[in-house]
Amino acid sequence: MRTLFSGEVHVGYGQLYVCSDESHYLENSFAGQRTGLCGGAVPGHLFLLTGMHTGCVPITVELHETEPSVDADVWEDIVEVSFRPVSDEVVLAEWGGGLYPLPLSEISYRVRYYCQGMDEAHNAVRDVGEPVVDEYLLRFWPSPPAPDCVVKETSQAAAYWHEFAREQPPGPTPEEQAEAERQAREGKEHAELQQEMDAWGGRLPSDRLRDVRDKLRRFKGYPKGLVGLDAARVHAIDATGPDDQRALARWAAHRACAAAGLSEINWVARGLAELDRGEPFSPPLDDSRRLRDAALSDARVPRSHDGTPGLPQAAAFAALFDAAAPDPLKAALDALLAAAVTHDTDCFHLFAEVRRTFPATAIEVKAERIDRQ
Repeated sequence: MRTLFSGEVHVGYGQLYVCSDESHYLENSFAGQRTGLCGGAVPGHLFLLTGMHTGCVPITVELHETEPSVDADVWEDIVEVSFRPVSDEVVLAEWGGGLYPLPLSEISYRVRYYCQGMDEAHNAVRDVGEPVVDEYLLRFWPSPPAPDCVVKETSQAAAYWHEFAREQPPGPTPEEQAEAERQAREGKEHAELQQEMDAWGGRLPSDRLRDVRDKLRRFKGYPKGLVGLDAARVHAIDATGPDDQRALARWAAHRACAAAGLSEINWVARGLAELDRGEPFSPPLDDSRRLRDAALSDARVPRSHDGTPGLPQAAAFAALFDAAAPDPLKAALDALLAAAVTHDTDCFHLFAEVRRTFPATAIEVKAERIDRQ
């Protein structure tokens, strides 16, 4: 025998629990039972009732290898139920939230709940240190599932709760429970798909878009990225081939640099030419620190009111680097977003130009339904 817990715990409304999942309501815990005091109708959960309304009660929790003696001469009220944890994290839980770990395995147990002094403690309130009025013992031992039963009944409190339990309608059958869980699971999956669809402009993304989703660039003021500006174009770009995506990325870099007033600067123009040829960037575009120094020191780079390159210029440099990214889909989406940022409120004219220049991106991609199987 092992003592898993021994001490005083706080009860509220005469309630105490053994949990390996979230809590459940009183009626559900006693559904279909013939016994009160210990509700075991909900898998992975025991609902323990005490005579004490609010305050501290002593309780001991024991784990036995085989069925222990009944000890009916010591305790006034005794009931038995079956219990199987649904996780390896089982706790004795107070009504107010205190938790005490119970190291139980995920196997089937028989549980015997012993109660003493329930009538004397009826609706009482007790603080730590005051005389003990009622006390409890909970014993577990491995055993196949079996019907609940009343081992001994003495108190009026026990009689009341036994009657309460017998008035509860039976709980769902295993088949009904499985069906409810299946429906809940499908409902959750459907909601997740709907949420994903909403995030991608009303249609489900392809696996390729899912792959690059968390890698796409974001700009301040554009929390949803390119999807928030033109979701249809994102899906259309995804549906094109890598050659079209790479061409679009380079085109977007050119348009971004032109909009930001950078195209005529010799080292930027050289970088655009290198991008078009698929060559590595030469200095200062080959290093982020050198680029920063060049942008700050070159008077030809347009400045914002504080004397530093503004958002259009930062976005244009981002478009230049993004267009050279190894993944052509990511390159196209990131570079086009950066170009849209450089165009600010005129970005929708930019998107119209994309459709004219790259006809494949003007084709509407058929939305994929969320009830796909």
